[in-house]
Amino acid sequence: MNEALSISPTLADWRKRSPSRFGRWLFARKVCKRAPYFASVNPQFLEVRPALCVVLMPRHAATSGSAGTVHAIAVANLCELAVETVTEVTVPSNMRWHTRGMTVEYLRRAESDVTATARLDKTEWGEATNVAIPVSAVDRNGTEVVRAVITVRVESTPNVA
Repeated sequence: MNEALSISPTLADWRKRSPSRFGRWLFARKVCKRAPYFASVNPQFLEVRPALCVVLMPRHAATSGSAGTVHAIAVANLCELAVETVTEVTVPSNMRWHTRGMTVEYLRRAESDVTATARLDKTEWGEATNVAIPVSAVDRNGTEVVRAVITVRVESTPNVA
């Protein structure tokens, strides 16, 4: 199948906008419009492709607590954003998906920017299934601060007559 016909609109938008800093900013704003609570983490997408999404959350006032560390829930939101984006650009267009659950391990406090990396390595799509997608969030020093597994339900899109 022709790759240009099979890529998701989200991936096509990323490929169009990612060469420029302003384009990446526009892409993030568009993604956050679909789920406005993601805007609170001020995401900066670094890499988006099938099977991989890397997104940065800069440390700023809206994500920092009184102790000077990044809110754990903000990091969990960043992980969810990475998983939703990688799912959107990986799952075939004849399938639909929705989040089913989330397991999060808060390993240590984050005191800097945080980068989340989600990997969806599944390549065979057939009948409905739950897919566990691992995501790791690291601080500026590369220290893992959060490890999560987010489960999404992937199923065929019903044919509408």
